[in-house]
Amino acid sequence: MAGPADQVTNPKLAHDGSLWREAHQSPTASSRLPKYQEIGNQVMDAILTGDYPPGSYLPSESTLMKHFRVSRVTIRLALNVLRDANLIVGHQGKGYFVCTLQAVQDLGRLQGFGELMAPLGVETRSEILSAEIVQAPTAVVSALKLKRGEEVVKIRRVRIAAEETMSVDVSFFPIHIGRALLTLDLPHSDIFTLIETELGVEISFADITMSVVPVEVEIGRLLGVKAGEVAIRTERLTHDVSGMPIDFEYLYVRPDNHQFKIRVPRW
Repeated sequence: MAGPADQVTNPKLAHDGSLWREAHQSPTASSRLPKYQEIGNQVMDAILTGDYPPGSYLPSESTLMKHFRVSRVTIRLALNVLRDANLIVGHQGKGYFVCTLQAVQDLGRLQGFGELMAPLGVETRSEILSAEIVQAPTAVVSALKLKRGEEVVKIRRVRIAAEETMSVDVSFFPIHIGRALLTLDLPHSDIFTLIETELGVEISFADITMSVVPVEVEIGRLLGVKAGEVAIRTERLTHDVSGMPIDFEYLYVRPDNHQFKIRVPRW
């Protein structure tokens, strides 16, 4: 395998114009995707469905060239698609190593889970563990500015991408928002999207606190980690445009399948 310096990152660098056309031509009259993108998507599907599990290596560039009947330029462009999605890493002399599926969270943006995973082209869904009306716990009373003894809607969900559990979410909503959410398609839609499009509530900002905590038995079972091992817990309080808190959540994720980034100004 070629090293990083040898990898083609710009198709216009190819000396043979036919290679550039091959990489970018649509594979069928009905498809608008360039050839390299279609190949990248096919290999990505194979990774996400477990044909190439995390910790394994993809077939060599030569093998992929023969399988798809395309040039090395096209294969390298297709592999770049997978590298940009953080699904593979190139190891010189060994090939392309398949990584654990990883969600990249930009802490400078407020996004739902589906929005977060969309750049990877991965199908997402939620499994609703419970949805009930409960008396607000003390932390929730304070966060949502409620009176002691008030009720809230509590929703517990497992967030799933490519059939892998990515997070466990425990969310609390004021009654007027929570009751409405219970009538909507929670398994297949982001709650942020439902709040904005179905309930007509404009979301403005969220206060976020992150910490590393030992996981409880049930959370650990759902995330696939042992009780006592650590998870990243995000405490998120979301507000509408009037500044009123509308959603208080605990989001638990494994450290190995989430990456967080933020741009920090010097001054």
